[in-house]
Amino acid sequence: MPDEPQTLDPALRKQQEQKRPQQQARGSAGAPDSPASAGPARWVGVLVAVGLVLAAFNLRPAITSLGALLEEVSAGLHMSGSVAGVLTSVPPLCFALFGIAAPRLARRFGPAAVVCAGMAAIAAGLVLRSLADGTPAFLAASALALMGIALSNILMPVLVKRYFPDRIGSMTGLYSMALALGTSVAAAATVPLTDALGGGWRLGLGIWAALAALAVLPWIPLIRDRAAAGAGVGVGGGSGSGSGSRTGRQAAPVDTPAAAPRVARSRTAWALAAFFGLQATGAYITMGWMPQIFRDAGVPASTAGVLLAVTMVMGVPLAFVIPGLASRLRHQGPIVVALGLCGLSGYTGLYFAPAGGAWVWAVLLGVSNCAFPLALTMIGMRSRTGAGVVKLSAFAQSVGYLISIPGPLLVGVLYQHSGGWGLPVALMGALMVPQMIAGVLAGRDRIVEDESGMRD
Repeated sequence: MPDEPQTLDPALRKQQEQKRPQQQARGSAGAPDSPASAGPARWVGVLVAVGLVLAAFNLRPAITSLGALLEEVSAGLHMSGSVAGVLTSVPPLCFALFGIAAPRLARRFGPAAVVCAGMAAIAAGLVLRSLADGTPAFLAASALALMGIALSNILMPVLVKRYFPDRIGSMTGLYSMALALGTSVAAAATVPLTDALGGGWRLGLGIWAALAALAVLPWIPLIRDRAAAGAGVGVGGGSGSGSGSRTGRQAAPVDTPAAAPRVARSRTAWALAAFFGLQATGAYITMGWMPQIFRDAGVPASTAGVLLAVTMVMGVPLAFVIPGLASRLRHQGPIVVALGLCGLSGYTGLYFAPAGGAWVWAVLLGVSNCAFPLALTMIGMRSRTGAGVVKLSAFAQSVGYLISIPGPLLVGVLYQHSGGWGLPVALMGALMVPQMIAGVLAGRDRIVEDESGMRD
């Protein structure tokens, strides 16, 4: 008798293991799954992961390659310092304007199709920009590439929440790491590649179109993933906890448009938008002007590009670590403050000894710029539904980029009229204070559905 339970348990476990795949399939797809259908679901996940990495790699070379060659482009197109400041303000302006359209396009065509089109727009814009013969044409081509970046920016958190609801931190870290890598590679390699190939700034800017074209490929098979289209810009599973989503991601239930919160009523959404906008201000000032700051301090052009690359490459490991750490904390405020203090230290050093401690300032500012993956992680954490994530992502990024527009332009104007970098760098450092305040407010354990008056 004592041995009987031991002989029955394995049999019971075997029966449960045989039933479990069917129960999971019914829970995620509403019908029994067949063995052949498990393979495509896994391959969809692999394609999405590859697509996210390649797309993220192409979200910043259009900007940092221009920062590395800004002096040559300005001379070639006869730009003044103020016009060059306008040029560095174009990215956040385009991100704000085109980002608003992302949710509607994703509902109609599916987020995978929109990201695929976004990568194609980046490739086309980079080619056309390298052929531009005047400032208006250059700005128009840049806007085309930045439109593709803006749409993809908005939909990255949506795709992560939809396909990987139980791994938001790790997948956000993965594509944030790829984004940081692409940013730093373009910053470091643009000038050397241009010199090695014996071309001018046109070749140096246009060469990055090849990588953008490559990023189109993984998304083509996903265009027909209709479960991600229509109302399915949201994520199945409601809470995003992963229940019913770990298998058969294609068939996960979707949120309806009615489930989307009115995020403008949420204080957390506004705090997150302010935090996103202020960190974007610092990031685009850094990408657009930091090489020029070092060059004016006597640093060679190639070394200035490498210093920008050092700033960007700091995000490669930290962009993977910070989202995972943030997702384990109930309040992300301590991370916000730590990153902000690094930024304050970097700008202080840049003010007093730009060339003497250049490598240290580049590292500190690189750590500070990791507020970007932190903001993306908080977007995924501050809503419990997929429809909420897409609305919050569009709101926080669009409003945030609107906030960031004046920064690079103001830096260019101050630089031209003050004749030096003291006042612009002081402005950059001062902006870290409101960034930390907004980040601490956005980092509280709040849900936008609750604050906007919705109830489950």
